Amino acid sequence: MNDLLLELGKNKNARRLLGSLGLPLPLPESLRRERGPLVARPLADRAVAVAAPRGGTLLATIAETLTGAGADAWLLDAADAAVFQGPGETFGRPARLLTASPERMRLDAVVIDASALADAASLRALFDALSPLVPRLARSAHVVVLGREGLTERRAAAAQAALEGFVRSVAKEIGRVGATANLVRVVAGAELRLPAVLRFVLSARSAFVTGQPIVVDAVARPLPEPPWVRSLEGRVALVTGAARGIGEATARRLAQEGAHVVCLDRPADDGPLSQLARSLGGSALAVDLQDADAPAKVVAHLGARGVDVIVHNAGITRDKTLARMKPELWDAVLDVNLGAVERLHEALLPQLRDQGRVVCLSSIAGLAGNMGQTAYAASKSGVVGWVRAEAQALASRGVTVNAIAPGFIETRLTAAIPMAIREVARRLSALGQGGLPGDVAEAITFLATPGAQGLTGRTLRVCGGAFVGA
Repeated sequence: MNDLLLELGKNKNARRLLGSLGLPLPLPESLRRERGPLVARPLADRAVAVAAPRGGTLLATIAETLTGAGADAWLLDAADAAVFQGPGETFGRPARLLTASPERMRLDAVVIDASALADAASLRALFDALSPLVPRLARSAHVVVLGREGLTERRAAAAQAALEGFVRSVAKEIGRVGATANLVRVVAGAELRLPAVLRFVLSARSAFVTGQPIVVDAVARPLPEPPWVRSLEGRVALVTGAARGIGEATARRLAQEGAHVVCLDRPADDGPLSQLARSLGGSALAVDLQDADAPAKVVAHLGARGVDVIVHNAGITRDKTLARMKPELWDAVLDVNLGAVERLHEALLPQLRDQGRVVCLSSIAGLAGNMGQTAYAASKSGVVGWVRAEAQALASRGVTVNAIAPGFIETRLTAAIPMAIREVARRLSALGQGGLPGDVAEAITFLATPGAQGLTGRTLRVCGGAFVGA
């Protein structure tokens, strides 16, 4: 079902007409998204403003990342130029002062290194850095604020905590032009794991990720410097619920990065499942995860080749208010959405290779709760807790375990929602629209790559800055 307001908003004449009439009808901005496999220079020729108020501690990493990704860095402070000189010469991308930029130049991204802000008074520097840049943001721009995680000195901890409320609010202010704002907190000692995260949140791959705090840590055992392209070449990825929607989009993206994808879904969906697997050069596995022998069948199918990436995407809904919920419906939802994840994961542990990736699908309903979804919300909240615990258990093997919590995504399931409810759900976010299955697939694929080694035990919302949940 098409989003009529989004389609209308693509027409400049319609935007002008509604603006002149003063109608309170918000027209969401069409988001800039990337297609195809990851590239070495995802920020090629993009104008990125950089500021490091009070002498940010992550500026050197920012300089290396931006220049290597092909961005044109525009500095707010001439004192930061020395940090960019070496990387700029290496990649042929010399940094310039923003004061020398063309007057009409729009910024594709802004990076603020706020890691040195250590008390309430220092937060003024954050305001001074970003406030004048907001009017210069291009449509579908990306604002990223960098901070520190794990501080114990109380004033510094308070200042760094303030960044989250600031960024969430900025995301709501700039969402009307399709722009995003995210906070990336870096634990001391995890600086080398920051570049891959920066490349993701500054690129169009993160078009529907906004208002999110993302923590980069050194929990999982380190690995060599990751390749930026075809980083899943020769690896095996298992995607459950792969026949349609988010699962299908994820299988396609993982295959584009070089993975052999094992597409798993119910026997009833064997037709589309087999067609998908053939188109990807992968393999199809028709298994009902509620069957007692399902884990054994998956283990047998994978055999000696093992598995590098596991995406637990399969799930069901049986929505009823608690008073009307039948026990068998409760049991089915909890069994598929949480129990099957636990059973399949435990069976696959001997086949999961070191430095592997596990990604589970949660939901913002699991974070915020929802009317008539007690079973579904419980199961998806349970996934978040399971991810947090399992990440610690597998960290010594270099395996990361994370969850994705989608918001309103345009799928056949949401298309069945009554029109009035569907329309409200689309608008209750900073970006004012629903996401696409590909938006979730991009986040899953990022978490599946070697570069995401700094993220484990986390839940990333792909929700367009939904106004519900945490």
